[in-house]
Amino acid sequence: MAIDDLLDEHEQSERVRTWLRGNSIGLIGGVALGLAAIYGWNWWSDQAMAKKMQASDAYEAMLKQAREGNLKEAQAAAGGLKDEAYSVLAALDLAKAQVDGGQRDAAIATLKSVKGRDSMLAPVIDQCLARLLIIAGQREDALKLVAETADDAAAQEIRGDAFYALGKMDQARSAYSKALSKLDVAARQRRMVELKLSQAGGTPSKPKTAS
Repeated sequence: MAIDDLLDEHEQSERVRTWLRGNSIGLIGGVALGLAAIYGWNWWSDQAMAKKMQASDAYEAMLKQAREGNLKEAQAAAGGLKDEAYSVLAALDLAKAQVDGGQRDAAIATLKSVKGRDSMLAPVIDQCLARLLIIAGQREDALKLVAETADDAAAQEIRGDAFYALGKMDQARSAYSKALSKLDVAARQRRMVELKLSQAGGTPSKPKTAS
């Protein structure tokens, strides 16, 4: 029989009280640390949420200025955004407004200012910037942004546009054909790419249909 089985309830309770007295500091400290960790996490979450809300409000204010054509005010508001994701979104919206307002070079500068900030939106920024560079006559720079490794339909179409503008029809046809191979039959972009391929001297192949 174990020794603990011989102890009566009084002895058991005394042993518990003795253990608690000897370990009370550690217990209190552990509870305090736990509470501090919970409080710290809640504080950090509240602060992070507050900053996100502020960034969201600032972004919406910038967007309103851009839509109303107040480009100087919109540019200043976009430059003041500290949140990385919102600053990139603001740059894309501002660049579109600048292009619509006939400020192509300003739009190029806007996109260049945020290039490389957000890895998730980097391909979108590169493609938008490449399209503007082609129009601006900077075709080689545009090709660098949509390198051969860029494998989606939009990137291949942009490559085709750059090669077409450079007078390199073989490369243009190749890029347009690759773009078409990646587009669904019902894709809105498909008809435009087919027209571009025809203008480059190619013949769009009929898309395969399910039998």
